[in-house]
Amino acid sequence: MNRAKLLLVEDDLSLGETLKERLEKEGYISRWAKNIRTAKEEVKNFSPDLIILDVGLPDGSGFDLAAELSKQISHPPFLFLTALAGAPERLRGFELGAEEYIPKPFHLKELLLRVKHVLGAHRHVRDAIALRRIEFNSYVIDFERLIIISPGKVEIPLSLRDAGLLQLLISEEQRVVTRDEILDKLWGEENFPTNRTIDNSIVRLRAALGKNGQNAIKSVRGAGYRWVGEKGKQDV
Repeated sequence: MNRAKLLLVEDDLSLGETLKERLEKEGYISRWAKNIRTAKEEVKNFSPDLIILDVGLPDGSGFDLAAELSKQISHPPFLFLTALAGAPERLRGFELGAEEYIPKPFHLKELLLRVKHVLGAHRHVRDAIALRRIEFNSYVIDFERLIIISPGKVEIPLSLRDAGLLQLLISEEQRVVTRDEILDKLWGEENFPTNRTIDNSIVRLRAALGKNGQNAIKSVRGAGYRWVGEKGKQDV
């Protein structure tokens, strides 16, 4: 079994050293970046499976780094560490696609459990994706490459979780997929998601599908979501 590669982005020297040592003790391959500039180089060269990202960094905001990474094709999932634990900060983190948001100070065992859950959930979603490529209103949804290609040939990246949600809705075409079902199949009971997490994913998917997105993914009040978009050619 391949060992997961983790990138820790943390400027606190004592905390960073402790976390890197413990992550390696748990069997992960880890790298440690102390600022955004080095983190960008590590993402490119190391190709981590998960980024543990501090929000307050000496050369910028971890939020800005996450926003930049989320525009890349097949970007890794990330988990925020921060002393800013207020609702606005937490919401911004989840809107950027963060899998977890852990306020400082935190218990090391909790961090390790959440890392394990995020990695496990992404393996589960990857295994569950069966469709490879479909066409929808001149858009091409490529699940293998985790992108949506617009009619103008612009490639819009999808996170693995967003791709899993889109495939779930499409595979259950015309049926309402409940929030509980989405959480169970894509997040699992132990990954601490909220309904806002699903809503943010839906917003990103609709935006990626352009003007047709709102009509293709219907909200069913008090229940969940339903895919009503017509599909063209499919590869399975």
